[in-house]
Amino acid sequence: MLSNGERQQVNVGLVQINNSFSNQNYLPLSVGMLQAYVQKHSSHPEHYQFLLPLYSRISVEEAVHSLLEADVVFFSMYVWNAKISLEIAQRLKCRQPNVLIVFGGPHVPEKDHEFLQKHSFIDLACHGEGEQVALAILDRYESRDWSDVPSVSFVDENGCVVTNQKAGRVKELDQFPSPYLAGAFAPLMKANPSEHWIGLWETNRGCPFACTFCDWGSAIASKVYSFDIERLHKELEWFADHKIEFVFCCDANFGILKRDVDLASYAAQTKKQYGYPKALSVQATKNATERAYLTQKILADSGLNKGVDIALQSMDSNTLKSIKRGNISTETYQELQRRFTRDNVETFTDLILGLPGETYESFTNAVSTIVENGQHNRIQFNNLSILPNAEMGDPEYQKTYGMIIVETQLINIHGTLEESEDECCETQFLVVGTNSMPKNDWVRIRVFSWMAALLYFNKILQIPFVLIQKICSVSCRDLIEMFVGRAFNELPVLASVQQFFMDKSRDIQDGGAEFCLSEDWLNIYWPADEYILIKLCVENNLQQFYDEAEVVLEQYLREHSLSLPAGLLHETIEFNRSSMKFPFQTDDLSLELSHNVWEYYQSVLRGTQISLENRPTTYHIDRTSQIWTSWDDWCREVIWYGNKKGAYLYGNNAVEAQLSGHY
Repeated sequence: MLSNGERQQVNVGLVQINNSFSNQNYLPLSVGMLQAYVQKHSSHPEHYQFLLPLYSRISVEEAVHSLLEADVVFFSMYVWNAKISLEIAQRLKCRQPNVLIVFGGPHVPEKDHEFLQKHSFIDLACHGEGEQVALAILDRYESRDWSDVPSVSFVDENGCVVTNQKAGRVKELDQFPSPYLAGAFAPLMKANPSEHWIGLWETNRGCPFACTFCDWGSAIASKVYSFDIERLHKELEWFADHKIEFVFCCDANFGILKRDVDLASYAAQTKKQYGYPKALSVQATKNATERAYLTQKILADSGLNKGVDIALQSMDSNTLKSIKRGNISTETYQELQRRFTRDNVETFTDLILGLPGETYESFTNAVSTIVENGQHNRIQFNNLSILPNAEMGDPEYQKTYGMIIVETQLINIHGTLEESEDECCETQFLVVGTNSMPKNDWVRIRVFSWMAALLYFNKILQIPFVLIQKICSVSCRDLIEMFVGRAFNELPVLASVQQFFMDKSRDIQDGGAEFCLSEDWLNIYWPADEYILIKLCVENNLQQFYDEAEVVLEQYLREHSLSLPAGLLHETIEFNRSSMKFPFQTDDLSLELSHNVWEYYQSVLRGTQISLENRPTTYHIDRTSQIWTSWDDWCREVIWYGNKKGAYLYGNNAVEAQLSGHY
C-alpha cells in the first residue's frame, strides 16, 4: 500500500440529477455540500479531484461516459431521479468494475435490506447527513474497510447486509462550508455559461413534526439547528451577484425561528437593491402564526413569493391524528388565511386526497370551510404519494388503513412531453383508496376536486357562486355537487366535462398519469381542470357551457325554494363570462347590471362584505390593456402563470413566469 504522502489521486464523481423546469436547472446543492466539506476538512484535499457534477437528465450513456474516469461516485437519490441514478450506476459498474458506487439521499431506504441485495452494483448506502460520512469513505477508499464508518450499509464478504450505527446529528452546522461561497460550483457554471440556474438554499436542518406522509422529520429528526446568519446573508448576495432568478428554500419550516423574519427582510432588501433573486419559494412553518405571517408578508410584499402556501392537507381531526398532525392547529392556518385575505396577499391552500381516515364527507366539507374562511385563489388538490422513508411507507401502516396503492409514471405539472419520454421514466406510488375512502369514493372526490378547481378557482363561475353562497346561504360544496352528482342528459357540454373527469380519475387508479398531455397546447401536461378550460375555449364551447350552467343553477335555486333578485343570476353569469381573460380580444366592453355585483364580489374576496344594492351600475371591462394574439401565449401566461393567484379575470394582471412542477 502507498504511504500517505504517496497516495494516489482519487477522481470523485458527483451525481445529483434534477428535472429541468422551464429550461432552468438546479445547482446540485447536496453533492456540492459533500465536495465543499471534503475540500475544507480533508487532511490532504489535494488527493481528491472532483469531476463536474451531473445535475440534469441526460442520456444514460452520456452520463456513464462522463464518469468513466471516476474512482468513486456519490449519487444523491430521490423520487425524481431514482431510476435513472440506478441505471447509470449499474452500467458504470459494468464498464468499470472497480469504481466505488455510493448512494445517499432521502430515497435510500433506511430499513429495506433488500435494497442492496437487489442492486448489487451499489457498494455503500448512506443514511442521514452525508458530509462527514463522505469524507470518511474517501479516507478509507484504498482499504475499503467500512467497519468504522457510521451511517452506512454494505454487503460483507459473506453476502450479508451490514448496517453500521447511525451517527448523531451535527449540531454546529457551520462546520459545513457553503458550496456557493467556497466556489464549489464555479467550474460547473463556467463549463455551462448559457445555463439558467435555480438556487437551493438551506438555512437550517430539522423538523419538529412527524407527519406520516413526509420523510422530512424521519430523515433529520426533531431538533432544528441553524447555519450562521452572516453566511446566509452572503449566500443571498451570491444569488444576486450570479443573477439567480429562482431560489428554493430547503427548510422544512421557514419562519420557525425568530431570525427568519430577518432573513426574509434581507432577501427582500437584496432583491430591491440588485434585482435578484426574483422569487424565493419557502415551506412555511406550522403553528408559529405570527412569524409565519411576518415572513410570508415580507416575501409577498417584495414580490419574492408568488403565492403563500397554506399547507392544511386535511381538516378532519381523525385524519390529522392518523397522519400525526394532531399537534398542528388548523386554527393557525385559518387565522393566517384571514390575515392574508385582509391584507390582499394571494395564497393557495394544499389539501391531500386519500389520507388515512379521510372520507368523502370530511373532504368536501373541508373545501366549503376553506372557501368560507377566505380562500378564493386556489385550493391545490394533491394526490397522496408514498415516500420510502416516511412512516406511511411502512407496509404495516398501509395495511392498518387499507391503502390501495398504484405505481404510476412521475409527471411534472406543466412538464413537457420530452421530459416524460426519458429513457428511464421515474415512477411514484399513489394512494387511490383507503378503508375510509373506497375506490369509488376516491373517484368522486377526485372529480369533485377538479370541478371545484374549474368552476371556482379557475374563476369560470366564481362570481355567481359567491352571490349564491352569501345571499342564499348555500355552501360551496353544495354548488359544486350540482355539477358532479347528477346526470346531464340534455346538457351535453356539462356531461362531457363530467365524463372526462370521471374517466381521468379511473385512469389514474389504473396507473395512468396524474396530468393530461396536450401536444397542441404548449406540448405539456396540464391538470385536468386547466385542460378542460382550454378545451372549452379552443373548441368554442364556452358559451354553451355557461348556458347549461345557468340551467343547473336555476334548477338548484328552484328545488330549494331560493331566489336571487329577478334576472340577477343571468346578469352575473354573463358578467363572469365577459370578465374572463381570452385571447384575440380587440375591444373593451361595457355592461350594465342591475346591482353593484363587482363591488359586492370584491368585498367578499377581501373579507369585508358590503351590501348588495339594487342600483343600475355600468362596468367597463378593460380587455385591451393585455392582449394575447395566440392560443400558446394565452395558455402560458393566463392558464399556467395565473394558476396560483387565480388571475383569470380582467383586472388581475398577475402574469409572472412560473416554473413547471412547482407548487
